[in-house]
Amino acid sequence: MYKEDRLPQNPKEGILFLLIISILSVNTIAPIIMGMEIGFSKENYIESLKMIPFMWIIVVLLVRLVAEPLVGKVMPKFVGQTDGFNARVLLNTFLNVTVLSVLLTIIGTWVGTKQISLEPFQNFFPRWFRNFGVAFWIELLFAQPIARFAMKKLHANQARKAEVVNH
Repeated sequence: MYKEDRLPQNPKEGILFLLIISILSVNTIAPIIMGMEIGFSKENYIESLKMIPFMWIIVVLLVRLVAEPLVGKVMPKFVGQTDGFNARVLLNTFLNVTVLSVLLTIIGTWVGTKQISLEPFQNFFPRWFRNFGVAFWIELLFAQPIARFAMKKLHANQARKAEVVNH
């Protein structure tokens, strides 16, 4: 993507951006999906909290090692030079959530059941569509806007500090 104050502008900011999104996403998406799968209750919510550290590590690794490289190759095929920031963010979110939801529909089941089995493949499509929908809307309306707001504030603070130093 192009330089934009709502996005990270260096690797350190990229890590912060990823941390914000991944922590918000895992702490909302995982409990909602688990609740839809086995029922919403205090006990099930507490059980989902126990898995969140493992899911967070898995999500970060999948983002960095699979989704980012794959989406980075696909994005230029769909994005035009006149496409604006919001169109680019929407496509990027759609592609990332698609890749991650496919993988996490399988891996999340394995983590949740604490066993590797063929079970996630047996009802893959109904689960994947549900998981994609939950993840997409949480990313689009909650996690991504908060992370972009944090970047915008960070860059505004950096600009203010640079202005003070230059005067």
